[in-house]
Amino acid sequence: MEHAKYVRFEGTVRHPRGHFPGIFVLANELAAQGKLTDDQYRFWRSNNDWYDANYTNPTSVDPEIYDPRIHSGAVAWFKVTAQHLIKRVDGYLELLAAHGVEHRRLESSNPGRVIYEDADQVVVIPAEELSSA
Repeated sequence: MEHAKYVRFEGTVRHPRGHFPGIFVLANELAAQGKLTDDQYRFWRSNNDWYDANYTNPTSVDPEIYDPRIHSGAVAWFKVTAQHLIKRVDGYLELLAAHGVEHRRLESSNPGRVIYEDADQVVVIPAEELSSA
């Protein structure tokens, strides 16, 4: 069996746009809704700032990358080689669990059609979106 090249952490409930939102979106929604405790908010803010400083946000390269009219269903996956980014995900998973937000870890060697790639991640149109287009 081939080893997965990519990993994604996402919710188990479809977003109104139709995709399964990633854990950063889910944590950001909790923060925006004022649901985080003070300690959770400090964790969320400092870790979001760390991620902002340590990897490329695909929207800074292509502001329309997640536009559903252009790239329906687009989602990001970490490359498994990006361990410096993946190892910090556990805190987000704990935060989501504390609020009863179900999530899952996915692994794949072919998560869909790549529309963006850098050293740490890919953004893809998942196979199920391609078949319904």
